[in-house]
Amino acid sequence: MSLYTELHRIVEKGGRAVVFTVVTGPGIGAKLLVLEDGTTVGDGPADLAVLAPEALRRGRSHVIEQGDAKVFADVFGPPARLLVIGAIDTADALCAMANQLGWETIVADARAVFATKERLPNAGEIIVAWPDEALEQVKPDIGTAVVVLTHDDKFDLPALSGALATEAFYIGALGSRRNQERRRERLIEGGVAEAAIDRIAGPCGLDLGADSPAETALSILAEILAVRVGRNGGPLKTAKTRIHVEPSEPAVSGA
Repeated sequence: MSLYTELHRIVEKGGRAVVFTVVTGPGIGAKLLVLEDGTTVGDGPADLAVLAPEALRRGRSHVIEQGDAKVFADVFGPPARLLVIGAIDTADALCAMANQLGWETIVADARAVFATKERLPNAGEIIVAWPDEALEQVKPDIGTAVVVLTHDDKFDLPALSGALATEAFYIGALGSRRNQERRRERLIEGGVAEAAIDRIAGPCGLDLGADSPAETALSILAEILAVRVGRNGGPLKTAKTRIHVEPSEPAVSGA
């Protein structure tokens, strides 16, 4: 089976894969297709496969320095997903902004009176269910960000503990620092490991001085984007890295 035949099959099924192409250095032009389950196809260096999980989590194509070589990682997969737990105004604002990025947006809330299309016109999907049921239905993966906007332990704790049991690339929780510390204590009491709790971005969002639901949503989504590509989200003026994550490079001609 050729590399491109297998890639086409995976893309048609809505799966994830990355094609590594050596663009400079030894083995220039060699390609290796790596699927999400680790299966490889192609003549590229086999050790490139270890780079696949991180490349897939980023969800976008980029260049990697690999020893004396440069490798272009061409990433394929479905759109990122945003799962918001808590049908408040900020949830709809988050969905509106994430829609502009081409993401799939889902809002879940057990309170049917709040989880309506009238209150959440920008949500791609609305789930009326408790957090554990919603997480089971959505099944967050490496392409999913989970944001918990509720301020009630009966929603927050199962939502956060459940999200931590998934591969979601981002887990955020709204609330004051005092509330975050209280949640942390409750999660530990519930048997969640401290190392796992450290995955939670709480209070979620970048320090933008946000106040309104739209500003809060902007702050949260900006942090989600930064986390996905491994950035801190600070001012570009003082950043020492490239403005863009890496320049995209085409595959070697004739490869």
